Amino acid sequence: MNKPKIDSLALHYVGNQANDEPFVISKRLFATTPDMNELLSDYFIGSFKSEERYQFADDMGLENNRVYRLISDIFDNPDMVYDFSVDLATHLYENCQHPKIKGGDFIVAYFSNCNIGVDTCDAVGLFKIENKDLFLTVEHDENGFEIDSVEGVNLKKLDKGCLVYNYEREKGYLVSVVDKTNGQQAAYWVDDYLHLSRRRDAYFHTENVMTLCRNFLAEELPKQFEVCRADQVDMLNKSMDFFKNTPKFEMENYTQQILGQPAVIDRFEDYKNRFQDERELDLDSSFDVNQTAVKKQGRVFKSVIKLDKNFHIYIHGNRNLVEQGEDEHGKFYKLYFQEES
Repeated sequence: MNKPKIDSLALHYVGNQANDEPFVISKRLFATTPDMNELLSDYFIGSFKSEERYQFADDMGLENNRVYRLISDIFDNPDMVYDFSVDLATHLYENCQHPKIKGGDFIVAYFSNCNIGVDTCDAVGLFKIENKDLFLTVEHDENGFEIDSVEGVNLKKLDKGCLVYNYEREKGYLVSVVDKTNGQQAAYWVDDYLHLSRRRDAYFHTENVMTLCRNFLAEELPKQFEVCRADQVDMLNKSMDFFKNTPKFEMENYTQQILGQPAVIDRFEDYKNRFQDERELDLDSSFDVNQTAVKKQGRVFKSVIKLDKNFHIYIHGNRNLVEQGEDEHGKFYKLYFQEES
């Protein structure tokens, strides 16, 4: 399989308009050597590690999304990447109105041989490099060694990126995003400049339904029912196992197998409706489970009981081996086991 390759690349500098920083347009496309082409391709494409996928959106219709229109123009006219890159850079400069937004190098690249599953297609990448790192250089000649410093781009970190695959144009394309900025000033990249929304794919549904189930068991269940922490952890563990071992999620199967009791199921349905309304979501009750999302969400499915500040009990197996009680000395847990290490 051929590796992704940069067919053309434009480089401009987009400062912060609110801070009166410069906006510098290059005069021509940036020429790359074969080695530099491979280095930059690996840097840009390799920065997109998440399986979260987006698509261009606009409440008034896709044609009102300026970046979507310009990306479509590039796919229709690949030999005009430079002209449309100037329009994309100008649009970005117009959206740099927050005083904390950093200026940076803005790159528009046209890629071929990009992989989508078993298929390949062209893609357009938009990248903004806002931070430079300091590197040491060591030189050696007949007089000895010299150590100096140079400012440059860390090839292991991309500040902002957007990779638009030429796939499902009518739905707003398939888009991957990188954004390392935190806080309100980060919203301008995804929301103000690109105007993206999450794709309702398997990753999206797995992530959100697991969040729904975790929040209900960890927060809502103990408010509405008398449930000990050990039973709560057991239900969280069973939920995690359900997602790990179920290729296709069915909401009814989950509620029957994990929640069980009709009163708990009814409360879960009420909570699910509130969860969707508050987050403006419309979750499917049946979808293919994405195991990458399961692994990510597993980090917040806590299977630990914290006792004061003295002990932690981790429950990963048989709930029946844990007993809870209270005597004249206070509350206690009784654990049954065969081996210790």
